[in-house]
Amino acid sequence: PRSSTMEIPAVLAQDEASMTSRRKKGGEYFKTSNQRGEINELKKNLKEQKTEVRKDAVKKVIAFMTCGTDVSPLFNDVVQSIGTSDLELKKLVYLYIINYARKQPDAALKVVSQFRKDAQNSDPLIRALAIRTMGCIRIPKITQHLVPALKQALKDKDDYVKKTAAICTVKLYDINKEVVVDSKEDFITRLRALISEGNPMVVFNAVAALTEIGMKSGKDVFAMDSNMLRALAATLSECNEWGQVYLLDALAAYEPSEKEATSIMQRVTPQLKHKNAAVAMSAIKVIMKYLPLVESKTTRKVTLDAMRPPLITLLNHSIHPPEIQYVALRNMNLIIQRFPDMLTGFQYLKEFFCEYNDPIYVKIEKLEIMVRLAANSNIDLILTEFKSYAKEADTEFVRKAVRAIGRCAIKLPEKAQKCVQVLLELIKTGVNYVVQEGIIVIKDIFRKYPNKYEQIIGVLCDNLDSLDEPEAKASMVWIIGEYSARISNSEELLKNFAETFENEGPQVQLAILTAVVKLFLYKPNKAGDLVKEVLSTCTKKVDNPDLRDRGFVYWRLLMNPATAKQIVLGKKPEISDQTFQIESKTLDVLLANVNTLSSIFHKPPAQLVKGGRTTNFKTKDQADDEDSSDDSDESSSEDEESEEEEAEEEKPKAAAAPTNLLGLDDGPTIEESPAAVESKPTTASPSNKPVVVLSATRGQNFAGLEVATKFAKRNGDLCLNLYMKNKSQQPLTKFLFKFNANFLGLNCAEFKPPTISPGSTVQYSAPLTYEGKISDQNFGQIQAALKTQLGVAFFYIPFSDWSLIFDKDEAIEDPKEFLSKWEDLEDHKLPISSPKGTDPSFVQKSLEGVGMRKMAYRQLDASTGHACMFLSSNILDEDVLVEVEFKSGNLIAHCRADKHAEVAIKIVDSALS
Repeated sequence: PRSSTMEIPAVLAQDEASMTSRRKKGGEYFKTSNQRGEINELKKNLKEQKTEVRKDAVKKVIAFMTCGTDVSPLFNDVVQSIGTSDLELKKLVYLYIINYARKQPDAALKVVSQFRKDAQNSDPLIRALAIRTMGCIRIPKITQHLVPALKQALKDKDDYVKKTAAICTVKLYDINKEVVVDSKEDFITRLRALISEGNPMVVFNAVAALTEIGMKSGKDVFAMDSNMLRALAATLSECNEWGQVYLLDALAAYEPSEKEATSIMQRVTPQLKHKNAAVAMSAIKVIMKYLPLVESKTTRKVTLDAMRPPLITLLNHSIHPPEIQYVALRNMNLIIQRFPDMLTGFQYLKEFFCEYNDPIYVKIEKLEIMVRLAANSNIDLILTEFKSYAKEADTEFVRKAVRAIGRCAIKLPEKAQKCVQVLLELIKTGVNYVVQEGIIVIKDIFRKYPNKYEQIIGVLCDNLDSLDEPEAKASMVWIIGEYSARISNSEELLKNFAETFENEGPQVQLAILTAVVKLFLYKPNKAGDLVKEVLSTCTKKVDNPDLRDRGFVYWRLLMNPATAKQIVLGKKPEISDQTFQIESKTLDVLLANVNTLSSIFHKPPAQLVKGGRTTNFKTKDQADDEDSSDDSDESSSEDEESEEEEAEEEKPKAAAAPTNLLGLDDGPTIEESPAAVESKPTTASPSNKPVVVLSATRGQNFAGLEVATKFAKRNGDLCLNLYMKNKSQQPLTKFLFKFNANFLGLNCAEFKPPTISPGSTVQYSAPLTYEGKISDQNFGQIQAALKTQLGVAFFYIPFSDWSLIFDKDEAIEDPKEFLSKWEDLEDHKLPISSPKGTDPSFVQKSLEGVGMRKMAYRQLDASTGHACMFLSSNILDEDVLVEVEFKSGNLIAHCRADKHAEVAIKIVDSALS
């Protein structure tokens, strides 16, 4: 008994040590000495038979790896534990392999068999772990083994495995995009099939995968149909927040019928009350997309009523931080422009009143929205708020508040008098920046309501001494000049400004010049000396070319006072608050991108990110071709391939005579392209008019569609403007458009024109990219194929406006850099066979006209006229260096560039011949 009693403390101590060991925190593994002996000890422990010992050793290895220590020499020792049945140890080994597989690819290939074995394991967690790990190892040889395992995982009976496989498909696309989009591998079809699985986790991950692949590829891989639509709507409320955002974005990209739009909005409306702001805003995006499709006024009213409380909730200080409020306000700004009366009621308007602790960016955005909500019914309340804001300490906010009062006066003519009274009260306070901002605003009010508020000019003139900002000075000078006939001492006031003319900035100088000319036209006897003095200063003492040129124009114009009065004192265009409105088409794009950076910056995606675009998923009916026997997704890509092959074989046939494509009798007709005539393609001369490339009456294998085209630039990016007129008896809804390999390597990035009704014309701008294969054939012409329900048409589109692809602003300017590149690049030489002229000035003017920059001109031999001219430019983001050699009355062009030297030298030949 005594001995057993003595053993109790020892047993308790052992149990306590065991529990302490089990409670050991992961952070202790990072307390390593990083000594060579410790690495050797780890190597020894990794070979132990006991799982716990090996697991502890692998954890220490991971800790070393995390701290930046190179433990790749332990690779073979670590991977020996990959076959363990212990899930935690297997995860650790997989993590190690992902990190070091690239450094030791040959060793990593040895564990592929274990990956494939684990992918067949009975435990779904191990199957999913194997698939995920293989997807994270970006080694092509391992990727080859991933494909069959991933295809099987997409059909796995366990939902967790299918969810993991869906995300892994995106990783495979990043490694080998051809395999994923290949119709034979069937990855896209299998992802689309997962949407109908019913499990929320699987559905949202499949949608996320298809969305990512679609955005990266620029293709419609979703091809949503009615069954998928119902599946998404049914799963929406069961997903987590991330899943709901993905599903709502997918619904927002769908083009529904009116019935479908009503049904989806009913499903989406409950998400407006979601506590997560991202989900609520995504739901709003869906509603904004679908609402215009609904004709029922009752449904529209009920839906808008349901949107108001969630939008206001996003401004709640106790729920959302200022950053979320700002994002919500920027999006509300767009929504209010589409539905101006949505939040005009007092109960909603007061939510936009600025709080004392609001950040400045939130305050300014609230001001902007209050101006948009201003109406005759609520302007008194808004002016009271603005007046209180104009007395705060923040100078920037005060200026914005004063300007907001002026915008309300311009927006609401019936309440303009009230706004002017408030402005006068603020000016009388004598606060310098308030006075100056008030004068700037009143100038705009005078432009909006001429000859209506002249009685306040005296108050403005009392504050002349306080003006020290250029914009305020220019505004006051404009007022004096505009009303100089009514201001008795206007010549004295302007003379005071003219005394400091040479010391003022350009804005004020231009205002003084114009005001003095107006004064002279109103009071020629009193202002003669002053106008001569100012005009003389502008034309003789000032270096600003704008000011000098305007001075010469006024001087010449004043030689005929009658004409001068008609021009200078004529009726001016009326201003309006619509200046701050976003153009309707741009607003449509921004509303389609609610809850993105595009809606925050109020700029389309293409202006924010190069290649940025709105992902628009077509319906399945739009994606399929009615002439195809196969109704699957992949038939579209096969059709495109067949069109490309046919486009290489067939030549354009004869087309009709010049036709007025737009059906306008009072305008010039569109020129017929040589490509529409049965002849060898030739380079067309540059023209600003669209060129008919496809006739609707003859010369094609079908009739009914007439197409004119014109290359142009939109937001700095090259695009193709198409003017398509439907002369058939059926609406055209299905389009496929593709370029053949061409001399510029152009591709059509997206082609989704709206439906073309019989007898109507649609203008569509197709964005272009420079990612295609460059062909040496058909210089100056791009062969295209267009497929509709009417059939397939092939035609040539002329391209001869070289200024669209040359960018001299990006050209090399430094002679040393030019010389260095010239020596490194291969020379391409081409004699100019029939030059229009050989004079250096002609050559310089011709090449600068297409977008080149002259670098230097050297006379080598005056007796023979041997000389060289060097020019530089940039074509398709590539530097182009050109030398034109003048020799014995002939021209020889030399061109050097990485890829486009042949194209550039042909353009030089085209410009000079």
